[in-house]
Amino acid sequence: MKILVSDPLAKEGIEILKKVKTFQVDEKSKLSPEELKKIIKDYDAIVIRSGTKLTKDIIENANKMKVIGRAGVGVDNVDVDTASLKGIVVMNAPGGNTISTAEHAFSLLLALLRNIPQANASLKQNLWERKKFMGSQVFGKTLGIIGMGRIGTEFAKRAIAFGMKAIAFDPYLSLEKAKELNVEIVTLKKLFSESDCITIHTPLTDDTRHLISTDEFNMMKKGVRIVNCARGGIVDEKALLEAIKKGIVAGAALDVFEKSPPVNNPLVLLDCVVATPHLGASTEEAQVSVAIDIAKQIRDALLGKGYKNAVNLPAVDPEILEIVKPYIDLAEKLGKFQSQILDGRINQIIIKYSGEIAKYTLAPVTMGLVKGILSPILEEDVNYVNAQVIAKNRGIKVIESKQEEAEEFSSLINVEVVTGKGKSEVGATMFTKQDPRIVKVNDFYVDAVPSGYMMLTRHKDVAGMIGQIGTILGKNKINIAAMAVGRKKKGGEAITVLNIDAAVNDKVIKELKSAKNIKDVKLIKL
Repeated sequence: MKILVSDPLAKEGIEILKKVKTFQVDEKSKLSPEELKKIIKDYDAIVIRSGTKLTKDIIENANKMKVIGRAGVGVDNVDVDTASLKGIVVMNAPGGNTISTAEHAFSLLLALLRNIPQANASLKQNLWERKKFMGSQVFGKTLGIIGMGRIGTEFAKRAIAFGMKAIAFDPYLSLEKAKELNVEIVTLKKLFSESDCITIHTPLTDDTRHLISTDEFNMMKKGVRIVNCARGGIVDEKALLEAIKKGIVAGAALDVFEKSPPVNNPLVLLDCVVATPHLGASTEEAQVSVAIDIAKQIRDALLGKGYKNAVNLPAVDPEILEIVKPYIDLAEKLGKFQSQILDGRINQIIIKYSGEIAKYTLAPVTMGLVKGILSPILEEDVNYVNAQVIAKNRGIKVIESKQEEAEEFSSLINVEVVTGKGKSEVGATMFTKQDPRIVKVNDFYVDAVPSGYMMLTRHKDVAGMIGQIGTILGKNKINIAAMAVGRKKKGGEAITVLNIDAAVNDKVIKELKSAKNIKDVKLIKL
């Protein structure tokens, strides 16, 4: 089998692949898209880093390919959808750079508080400015951590060892796990108001873009320090600049930027800002680690020993996959739907399969469901392989049961999520292999297609409610594609599940929530 390594990879990874006698390993870096498109048809696997872009037209030519391996975390340079359609498994190596990134982020915090880069630059100019670079110690300070995934957890360990008090915001970390880590779980508002230093370890999504902006800076202590080694765009750079000018923020340490490289970025020029060119994972050890990880994963996949860190497919036998694949997709959508209507911290995920589907091995379906619940917010690239491990590490119990006897539907997936504020229950089924449906939300029966942008409203069952909701959305040019209404009794409480053609902004949500007889509104993105 032929393996193409199209970006520089540590020799330790190359050696693992070359030890297999049935492998031919070709190292060809700096290929143009045209060259790669031409030769990729001859390969069974490809190993890439961030330099190679596997676009749709390139992957469509990969007729022999079985595996794409990304030596690193992000797979944004791979068209995963096209790879899935071609039956190509996409794998990454998410754990290899955890320590390096955590160390770099903590180093930036120390450098920021002790003015190390500025003092070093001054001394190299033959100056001796001790008073000018008076610093501040980390000991005794309150550290706010946004995101307690792998990197956030490692950062917390180092901060606590230095005598800092760690508080954190992470809706998916259980109180028991937080206690084990000696971290106090708080709301974002409390984190902003109490932290002396704030570090960010969360992915960049629609929900986290400009997570820290003008309103958030105004909640913070005067003299707060900000560290961002996660993703550019989570911090609103214009708002950060203004907060520094106003004296709210005493300094910032940035490894990532909204636009890279940050040419003519005024933040970089400030004396109170320490900046590095995305060096979080740039250590020799990290590069060796991800090379070894991805090489072992490619080797095992090609030798039929299973898939690890597969971002697009679970590891199942092809015959079983053919039967349960529609339910894997349904379960992931059901999980995402559930995740976005929840309130409170998750303690348990209780999954019940009933009817025909319960006759099969459903581990990949459960993986898909847990992946769907965890993926909207977590720092990690949650996939089918690691979803349940991540849940366990966060103190979330996953309970699965099966009942072959059909109850209300020939096959039904029912998921109940227990949080610190109560519980939420959602059920879904397949009408046909291509026709998924959400059929139950708590005690309400509905008939809703889990797709695209959705909205769930909870309201009183009175005349005119549908018209009221439609009028507000229409006024804001939001088109309704489909609608399902559920109620328990006439005149009681009811829900409306809408499929809409576009996202709804906060202003429209606020307007809906303030409308007469509407109790709650949730926007869902699938």
